[in-house]
Amino acid sequence: MNKLLNALGLAMRAGKVVSGEEFVIREVRAGKAKLVVLAKDAAKNTEKKLTDKCQSYQVPLIRFGTRQELGKAIGKAERVVIAVTDPGFAKMIRQLAQ
Repeated sequence: MNKLLNALGLAMRAGKVVSGEEFVIREVRAGKAKLVVLAKDAAKNTEKKLTDKCQSYQVPLIRFGTRQELGKAIGKAERVVIAVTDPGFAKMIRQLAQ
């Protein structure tokens, strides 16, 4: 779990992370998002919207951590959803999540 948060922080410092619901949806639609990380304490409406969007655009989605943990990992305030735009970071984070 800690390694996954560290990997998110590393991706953020590399400029390969987008956070915030509207920004993430825009990246998914544009085909730039390689992985979406959704906080376990996300609202049901947000969860459904992102799950449906990721399924229709075939972007992997993982449920992980709380909004506080995700925000802290990328050095920002609470974040419910994060998109990783780099295929290498996305692969590494998916492997750590298993």
